[in-house]
This record gives sequence, structure tokens and C-alpha cells, in this order.
Amino acid sequence: MKNVGKTDKSIRITAGVLLIAAGIILQLTAGRLWWLALPGIVFAGTGLISFCPLYLPFKINTGKK
Repeated sequence: MKNVGKTDKSIRITAGVLLIAAGIILQLTAGRLWWLALPGIVFAGTGLISFCPLYLPFKINTGKK
């Protein structure tokens, strides 16, 4: 079951990649804020599989039915 549409998917993947990159860069330069990569992994993952479990209780579906 997919509940993430094309626009939502693009935003999630882009935000995920940016957060992962920020976490890696900040870890290498400042030695902290690596945890920014964790939500980035979740955003990118939900975008790639087109499914968000948090949408289920609210009956949200940004994709076509």
C-alpha cells in the first residue's frame, strides 16, 4: 500500500539527502550533530518506498487512489 505521492516523495528524498549530508559534513568538521542523518534516513526511506506509517492513523494519502 502506497500513501506517498510524487511531490511528497520528491520532497522527502531531497530533505533526507540534505539531512544525511549535513549530518556527515558536520560530524567531519565539528565532531557533532551527526544525529541529523537519522531523520534524513527515515525521510529518504519513506520517500523511496512511497509509504509513511505516520500517515495511517490520520488517513492521509498524498498519492493517487
